[in-house]
Amino acid sequence: MNAPPTGAIPPPSDPEVDEAALLAAARGALDAAYGPYSGVRVGAAVQDEDGRVFAGCNVENASYGLTVCAERNAVARAVGEGARRLVAVAIATSRPDRLPPCGACRQVLREFSEELLVVSEGSDGGTSRWRLSELLPQAFRADDLA
Repeated sequence: MNAPPTGAIPPPSDPEVDEAALLAAARGALDAAYGPYSGVRVGAAVQDEDGRVFAGCNVENASYGLTVCAERNAVARAVGEGARRLVAVAIATSRPDRLPPCGACRQVLREFSEELLVVSEGSDGGTSRWRLSELLPQAFRADDLA
């Protein structure tokens, strides 16, 4: 088992992010989403610093607290394949709203990049973009454990 990272994770060396391809992967994951309780389906895809893309979808549960968001499922896939530094996440939703990651997902994403590019697309095709540091300016960090 790998030890948790120590210190702040430096920003990635600005690799190229193909937003169209990342959003396409998120849309593909959206098709598999399981959202029978909220009626909201979400797909997400993360890109690591090597350009690899990992997708995940939301999986709801009748016990709402056990629901897992698309972003965290995508991160889990990435980590399971050895990714440790993420550079971007794309989110596609069945709603016209362009949804940013929830608070829990923001914190999980922060574990792997402070300056992650976040791109969100609503069902209307509109997109919004943020940096993770904008969405979670005072993140809990590994340094806070010292």
